[in-house]
Amino acid sequence: MNTTGKLVGYARVSSADQNLDRQLEVLSRADKIFTEKISGSSRERPELTRMLEYVREGDTVLVKSPDRLARSTTDLLALVEQLRAKDVQIEFIDNPALNTDTPQGEFMLTVLAAMAQLERATIRERQAEGIAIAKKKGVYARTKRLTPEQITEARERVEAGVAHARVARELSVSRTTLYAALNGSGAYATT
Repeated sequence: MNTTGKLVGYARVSSADQNLDRQLEVLSRADKIFTEKISGSSRERPELTRMLEYVREGDTVLVKSPDRLARSTTDLLALVEQLRAKDVQIEFIDNPALNTDTPQGEFMLTVLAAMAQLERATIRERQAEGIAIAKKKGVYARTKRLTPEQITEARERVEAGVAHARVARELSVSRTTLYAALNGSGAYATT
């Protein structure tokens, strides 16, 4: 791997009663190691955040296996892209075919990205089909977050010059919901 930067290790186990020893052993050549005992599904991983802030161009991140870095393909690819943007390589000790410094690794990560994109598209398609079926049966109704009185008040405030974003924030809705309510579209469309 890279000889110009530092070797930075990252080790993670899912719970406090699990042991990091096997990972630390294979990361022993690292100049610095970040460790934590927290679920990989959590987006709030302090040591991962510290590691991402620590690495610099030319460094290589060492990880025993991809599942130690992320629990989902989507999260793994996002982390890989974040590190690549900093010109940091990744070496998966147990899965060298995914290392980012080889054409084979780049290919495998591209395939994983394509699979993740297909999975997201398939989920959206299934969701849309389910909603269509529920609408046909009359069991799907979009809920309205704003009452008619709130919409009237919002319209008056916007006409008085208050920013849409502020009105939405004060009503605890998104700007999209506010615009739909003011325009009579989406859940607020009259049927």
